This record gives sequence, C-alpha cells and structure tokens, in this order.
Amino acid sequence: MSAMTEPASPADPPHALTLAQIAELAGVSTATVSKVLNGRTEVAPATRTLVEGLIRRHGYRRQKKRPKAAALIEVAFHEMDGPCAIEIIKGVQRVARENHLAVVLSEMRERPTPPRGWVEEVLSRRSCGVIAIFCELTDAQRAQLRTRDIPVVLVDPAGAPNRVPSVGAGNWSGGLAATRHLLDLGHRRIAIITGAPHVLSSRARLDGYRAAMDAAGVPVDPALVVAGDFDVAEGLAHARALLALPDPPTAVFAGNDATAVGVYQAADQAGVRIPHDLSVVGFDDLPMAQWLVPPLTTIRQPLTDMAAAATGMLVALMDGGRPPQTRLEFTTQLVTRRSTAPPAAG
Repeated sequence: MSAMTEPASPADPPHALTLAQIAELAGVSTATVSKVLNGRTEVAPATRTLVEGLIRRHGYRRQKKRPKAAALIEVAFHEMDGPCAIEIIKGVQRVARENHLAVVLSEMRERPTPPRGWVEEVLSRRSCGVIAIFCELTDAQRAQLRTRDIPVVLVDPAGAPNRVPSVGAGNWSGGLAATRHLLDLGHRRIAIITGAPHVLSSRARLDGYRAAMDAAGVPVDPALVVAGDFDVAEGLAHARALLALPDPPTAVFAGNDATAVGVYQAADQAGVRIPHDLSVVGFDDLPMAQWLVPPLTTIRQPLTDMAAAATGMLVALMDGGRPPQTRLEFTTQLVTRRSTAPPAAG
C-alpha cells in the first residue's frame, strides 16, 4: 500500500488538508481526489500528478466518517411574508415529495445573507442541500457547505450568482413588455416604482422600462423613477408622492404586485380612479392580482415552476450529477386585465 492511501497517523502534519481542501486547491472534484487516493486508473495523468504533488506537499488528513446525510433540504427565504413565499413553497414541495425529501424553512428576516450560526444549524441537521430564495450566502458560508458536500441552488438571486446554479425569470423582458403595453395605450407620463437598487431583478425591470421608453422616443422624467422595496407600504408612500406632483403620471409600472396594491391604496385615498385616471401594471401575477378591484394587469413569472426547477437541480447535484444548465431563466408574460386603459382625454 502506498503512503497516499494509508490512514492518517499521529505523525501527520498538524495542518494536513482534508480531501475537500485538496480538491479545491487542485480545481477538481472531491470524487477525483478520492480516485487518486484509492489508486483508480480513470484519472488523467496530469491531474493525478497535480493531486499527488499537493498531498506530498501538505499532507492528507483523513476525516472521521460522518453520519449519513438526512433526507432533508433547507429552503432559506429573504422573508416569508406574503403570497410569493407560498407559491415558491408549493414548487419546492412538489419535487421534494417525488424524491422522498423533507423540507426545512428558514427566514433571514430581511437580512441580505443568513445570520451567523445558520450554517452550523444546517450542518447539525445533516441536511443534504440548500435552496436560497432572494438572498445571498457569503463566501465563507458557501465554503462551509462545500466542505460537507452540501450543494446550493439560488432562486431569483439578489446579486450575481457567481457560478452557483440558479433559477430566475426574464425580468428585463418583463419590464419591457409592461412599459410597451402602457405606451401602446397612449401613455407618455409613465412612472416606475422599482425594488431596491442593489437587487438584480429590480435593476433588470428598470432597464426594460428604460429600453421601451427609449425605443418609443419618449424621454424618461427622473421624477417618475423611484426606488421602493417591493412591498405595499413603499408602493403606497411613493404613489402618494407621484400623484401629488404638479404633472402626475397617467400610468404606473409597479415593480411587483405588492407594490401595485400600495398604488391602488394611494389612488383610492387621492380620489383617483383606476384605470380611468391612472393605469397600473404589476409584476408576478400572484393569485391576489385577479381579485383586486379592478383586476390587475401584470407580468406573470411562474414562481411555482421556478422553485420546482430549482429543487430538481438540487436533487441532481445531491445525486452527484450536474444539472443540464447552471442558469435557468423562465419566460415572463404580460397578463392584461382591467387596470389599464388609454389615458383620459385632456
């Protein structure tokens, strides 16, 4: 038996590397390092030489066998208030049930990243995968999960996925379609209430809005572009301010359906009729959109299907495979209801 395959001994260097650390340094999978350690032949000679050199240089610390992972996946939400979370949970559970997996839900309480200690909780539950919804994991948190072979998939990531498998929607094309719809009705004073500027989907919807306005030759009035936070309260506050302008908008593209609800409330308080005096378009097409009065014209993004796809990607990773794509983007669609109409004469 070669020295590389012998169990670790008390003489091992104090800072000897684990299999996962050697794999990261070599830029290969842990499975490849394991094959080298066990003398398997199906490894390229150059890769074998690189891995063996790292082992000779640093030493190899064989980890104690850890308990088998539980049939459990973690779903980490930015926040769980509102119908968006319900639609996402439906999609996760649909695939989880098919694969005999239980689901644990965590809420970040509107933090951009999970709090300190969250990864330790995941590890203590021996979960076998993580889905992060509209939130980010730090580099250190991803590294902790990677050393335990726990894969991560992002849904609607707040920032760039950075090579982490992710699922999203056509936010730019949705913003374009919403604004074009209002332009085609004859509106020119079109306001937009976005989400937070640092959020990827928010920026993409705003870029789609700007592209549609530019293509139509309609200048964008900076006073009509405001940043909210994808919630009812922000929609209400910003719509009040917009409707109080000396030259108020005749239409509002709300960054999501919750923001649109706030716009409806502001219009009602100001005695502004939807759609006679003000047209409103949302984004999401949550079930509540069709029950508003009047029913809301909105951009549909299939949240349940997005979550199901993300769970399917996670299952593939947990089984040691790779999903066909590391970035999956679902198409958005304009759903026209009665909250939009041509601007009132005069």
